[in-house]
Amino acid sequence: MTERPSWAPQGIDITVPSVSRIYDYFLGGSHNFEVDREAARVALSALPGIPKIGQANRAVMRRAVDFALDRGITQFLDIGSGIPTFGNVHEVAQAGHPGARVVYVDNDPVAVAHSRAVLDGNDDATIVAADLRDPRSILDAPETGRLLDLSRPVALMLVAVVHFLTDDDRPAELIATLRDALAPGSVMVITHATVEYGPTPAGQRGVQKVYQRTSTPLIMRTAAELEPFFDGFDIVEPGIVPLPFWRPDTPPADDDDPSVLHGLAGVGLKA
Repeated sequence: MTERPSWAPQGIDITVPSVSRIYDYFLGGSHNFEVDREAARVALSALPGIPKIGQANRAVMRRAVDFALDRGITQFLDIGSGIPTFGNVHEVAQAGHPGARVVYVDNDPVAVAHSRAVLDGNDDATIVAADLRDPRSILDAPETGRLLDLSRPVALMLVAVVHFLTDDDRPAELIATLRDALAPGSVMVITHATVEYGPTPAGQRGVQKVYQRTSTPLIMRTAAELEPFFDGFDIVEPGIVPLPFWRPDTPPADDDDPSVLHGLAGVGLKA
C-alpha cells in the first residue's frame, strides 16, 4: 500500500499522477508522490531534456513578470500556478515592486495546501482553489476580489497550463471570458508545449503518453494554433516563439539544450 506523507491533504488519490506534482518533480521539488515520480521517470526516458524545458519556462515567466512591472502593472493572476518553488511569481513581482499583488489559482489540492503554507503571512498574495475550465469561479472568488482591482491592468499568467486544455474544452472561449474581465492595458502570458520547433518530436509524443495517465492530457499546438487565444490582444514582439527566444536576457547559445525548443511563449497586450 502506498504510504501517505504527513503533508498530503486527505481525500486525494495518491495512486493517480498529477500534472502539478510531476512538474514539481521536474523542477526539483519534494511535494510529489511515488506515482508522480514514476510517471516523471518514464517521461524523462522519452525526453531527457524536460527539466531544461521547465527551467526555460520559468525563465520566461520571470521575464514576463518584469515586462509587466515595466509597464506599471502590479497585479498578477497566475492560473495553473502549481506547487510553489523558488522564484515564483509573487517573489519576482514583489522583489521588483513591494506591494505587488498576486492571486494564484490551481485545482490540485497539494498545490493549494502548499501554496497556503508558503504564502502564510504575505498579505499581498493568496491562492484560489479553482480550475481554468471554470473562469467565472476564478473571477468571482472572494480571494480574487480582495486582492485584485479588475478596473486596473492585470497580468494574466497562463504559464504551462493551456496545453492541458483539449479542443473540446474550448480554450479560446475560456480565455476570452478572462480577457473580457480585464482592463485595457492588461497583459496575458502564455507558454505552451509544441512539436513545431523541437528536435525530438518522437520524444515529445512519448511525454504525451505519460500525461494520458493523468486527468489532464498534454496537447501540442503550433504557434499558429495559439494565435486565436490572443484574440483581443496585440501580440508583442517577438511574437509567439520558442521559449529561449522570448526577450532573453542573453542571446541563446549554440550549445543550449535543443529540447527547450519544445516550448512556445507569447505575450499579448489588451488595447
